[in-house]
Amino acid sequence: MADKTTNIKEEETNEELTSKGDNKESLKQDKSEPKSKEAQDGEESNNDKKEEKLSREEQLELDVKEQKEKYLRLFAEFENFRKRTAKERIELFKTASQDVMQAMLPVLDDFDRASKEVNKSDDKPLVEGVNLIRHKLNEALKSKGLEAMNVNAGDDFDADLHEAVTQIPAPDKKLKGKIIDVLEKGYTLGDKIIRFPKVVTGK
Repeated sequence: MADKTTNIKEEETNEELTSKGDNKESLKQDKSEPKSKEAQDGEESNNDKKEEKLSREEQLELDVKEQKEKYLRLFAEFENFRKRTAKERIELFKTASQDVMQAMLPVLDDFDRASKEVNKSDDKPLVEGVNLIRHKLNEALKSKGLEAMNVNAGDDFDADLHEAVTQIPAPDKKLKGKIIDVLEKGYTLGDKIIRFPKVVTGK
């Protein structure tokens, strides 16, 4: 009997130990479960931070790119403005004396007509003196940008460059639509025409 009682007690003790062990394991599992959730939450938060960091970097790259494009546009606009003002300044310097030059044109016309008449004279010193003065005057005006346009009889008529005063029957078929005579010289100041040559054309 004593042996049976002892065996029963041992069995009960083993069952209690087993149940306690099971309880401990269940407690451990219960405790480990919230830890795993916290770990998952931590990983998710880290991923969110990484994504947020990447998005901030991308935004910064976009901002830098936008500012660079603005800078390039402003630089291009400034270069265009600088070139345009430089060109306008050069043109202003070339045409600053346009009014004075235009006032001189009738004087040059009279000088040319007088020179033609003087050249008919037999007084060589007079002819040479007048031609010398005429040459010096033309060179002085040329140095300021004033030049006579090279237009001659027989040249093709160009409405953009010539002013047709009248038309006459062409003495030759080859002269139809061409310049028959130049009544008044044309002049340019720099690259600008300040007086168009007056011509007679053939029809």
